[in-house]
Amino acid sequence: MSNSSIGIFDSGVGGTSIWREIHKLLPHENTIYLADSKNAPYGPKGKEKITELSIKNTDLLLQKGCKLIVVACNTATTNSIRYLRENYDVPFIGIEPAIKPAALQTKSNTIGILATKGTLSSELFHKTTDLYASGVNVIEQVGEGLVPLIENGAIDSPEMEKLLKQYLAPMIAENIDYLVLGCSHYPYLIPKLQTLLPKHVTIIDSGIAVAKQTQAILAQHKLCASNTNVGDCIFYSNGKPEILRDILKDDFTVEALNF
Repeated sequence: MSNSSIGIFDSGVGGTSIWREIHKLLPHENTIYLADSKNAPYGPKGKEKITELSIKNTDLLLQKGCKLIVVACNTATTNSIRYLRENYDVPFIGIEPAIKPAALQTKSNTIGILATKGTLSSELFHKTTDLYASGVNVIEQVGEGLVPLIENGAIDSPEMEKLLKQYLAPMIAENIDYLVLGCSHYPYLIPKLQTLLPKHVTIIDSGIAVAKQTQAILAQHKLCASNTNVGDCIFYSNGKPEILRDILKDDFTVEALNF
């Protein structure tokens, strides 16, 4: 199975930010990406529905022969990865907000977290925050409306800028020096965020950490590709494939798929 694909799924196009880091670190690995844009965002959905969607995505990736699955969605990870690990035989890599490095490195003792409702209300998120940021002032903000705008290609829209200013204002007022992005869609907002935040604020996302963990788990299970050529990268979307193509900005295969 070593030359089988790494499967990656997200509630839309955002998880391509995770795919980019994996492809950069592991260029010889074949990858299959599943954009469940039809059901984006996962954040407002309950745990049961999120798990149901995660099962559907997992089954489809396994049907395509994937050897490992990356849940490139904070909300799906925090709500369903335990179930997935308990009910499937393949390794799973999850993604959660990078609270630990922000909490350890903050000088102002105040950090901001921009995430979906599903992530911020999850048991895993609260456990992680309690474990690593118990003495830190954590400003949580639900990024309501951001994912749909990204899914519709409206990253540079006036509406996006208005929402970001609204969500960042309380964090800036509290003097955060780290902003943790708790949704795989949000790294695509980094250029916009950098124009709105004070220069001393560092933005952290989980992409590189997830890629390194993927590399480690592949090695642990002896699943590393033996290919020496650049791996095949295939993308599926049940929403608007043109949005996914625009986000990728490269010559990759993007196929419409009803799932």
